[in-house]
Amino acid sequence: MSNSESSLLEAVDRIAREVVAAHAADVDRKAAFPAEAVAALGEAGVLGLTTSRDLGGLGHGPRVAALVVERIARECGSTAMVVTMHFAGVAVLERFAPESVRRDVAAGRHLSTLAFSEAGSRSMFWAPVSSAERMDGGAVRLTARKSWITSASHATAYVWSSRPLSAEGVSTIWLVPRTAGGLRIGAPFDGLGLRGNDSVPVTAEGVTVPGSAMLGQDGQGLSVMLEVALPTFNILTAACSVGMMEAAVERAAAHASTTRFENGGSSLADLPTLRAYIARMRVATDQARCLLLDTAAAVEGGRADAMLRVLESKAAAGESAAEVLDTAMRVCGGAAFRKEVGVERIFRDSRAANVMAPTTDQLYDFIGKAVCGLPVF
Repeated sequence: MSNSESSLLEAVDRIAREVVAAHAADVDRKAAFPAEAVAALGEAGVLGLTTSRDLGGLGHGPRVAALVVERIARECGSTAMVVTMHFAGVAVLERFAPESVRRDVAAGRHLSTLAFSEAGSRSMFWAPVSSAERMDGGAVRLTARKSWITSASHATAYVWSSRPLSAEGVSTIWLVPRTAGGLRIGAPFDGLGLRGNDSVPVTAEGVTVPGSAMLGQDGQGLSVMLEVALPTFNILTAACSVGMMEAAVERAAAHASTTRFENGGSSLADLPTLRAYIARMRVATDQARCLLLDTAAAVEGGRADAMLRVLESKAAAGESAAEVLDTAMRVCGGAAFRKEVGVERIFRDSRAANVMAPTTDQLYDFIGKAVCGLPVF
């Protein structure tokens, strides 16, 4: 680990402890966007983590981004998901956006997010049904019903998908400012978990963007999604799950070690059954982290198995997180239902990974195709 990387992770750890953790309960209780945490991360240069050093960014790859997201997720799943979607959007911007946009990202002035999920295509995000129509003068009119956009009311701009203008293919990608005329952002999110990630529907009715807002080529959106956005999104969603698992192990072990029986003074941790549960939680967490880090190494090294690892990491971490949090609730018993123990919030947040596109069921289908030598997509 280089000195610069070590310093960055120390800064993230401080922000996680002093800012993210301090607001996590309110973010969940009020379904409030983690504005203080995002601002602190921006001021520390973390929002420019993956932007080129030539433009003022930190120039790190998916491994360091995963370490950052994992640390944040140990304190607040909502904040970690906001950062995950930012880095997924930035992966596309770094490849295709104008230099001015990338410089804003590097400086912490641009919060990005993906706008792929649609009411008409459900979890099949790679096949949008929204439209793009060329107008006189070269402008483009977008019409869509996006079902979920994280940071919808707070992002600077959306990395947006539509059907192609005229080219062959299934989709085209655009950069759409959040303040564009004709965008209608839905009611604030009030859900089970990840309550502060501001994930709401957004409708576009005649939204006009310049032709230069196209990211990549017309009709090439599928390759942008799968080759650029998906690796970052899957790796960092897995990092969110691993961070939540780590927090669950820590809190379950602390509860078991400090909760004592009055008739004898023994602790819950003295019970072999509970120790075995905690041991299984520890093993599952470490397994998921090992696969996560190997996936990042595969992507950064251009290994032949990189895409397989990308698919595996999110599926494995998502399912493991659900199992680990189920076990944490069992270890903590009735106390787990009290918010001050801190397990029930992570339990709720951990549920999102398995249903967030690409869902775990879809990933298993893709993985099975890859293992059987069939075309994956």
